[in-house]
Amino acid sequence: MAKPVDIDEYISGFPKETQNILMQLRTAIKKAVPEAAEVISYGMPAFKLHGMLVWFAAHTSHTGLYPKASGIEAFKKELAVYKFAKGSIQFPYHTPLPVKLITKIVKFRAAENLQKVTLRNK
Repeated sequence: MAKPVDIDEYISGFPKETQNILMQLRTAIKKAVPEAAEVISYGMPAFKLHGMLVWFAAHTSHTGLYPKASGIEAFKKELAVYKFAKGSIQFPYHTPLPVKLITKIVKFRAAENLQKVTLRNK
């Protein structure tokens, strides 16, 4: 698969059921931080606001969310029911996306990036 030019192209390359989940994830991120820009980074859909916020991707049995290590560390307890690692979270296709949790993680990352910019500009 060639590197997609945008998120729409990325999503369109998957089966309908997977597309629906990816669209849910994309919508949750956009609602959480409407001013964030959509980009493709490392061949994956991503959002930027004062730097990279989060990436997401479709896999065989799950959707991955990549909110950097800080985004996972801050929500470790709430993420305990999911498989996660230092920089990634796996949301299995057979369970509903935890939209409220995703929203909190994305807003946390946006605040973190804004804080870094504010400190850098002082």
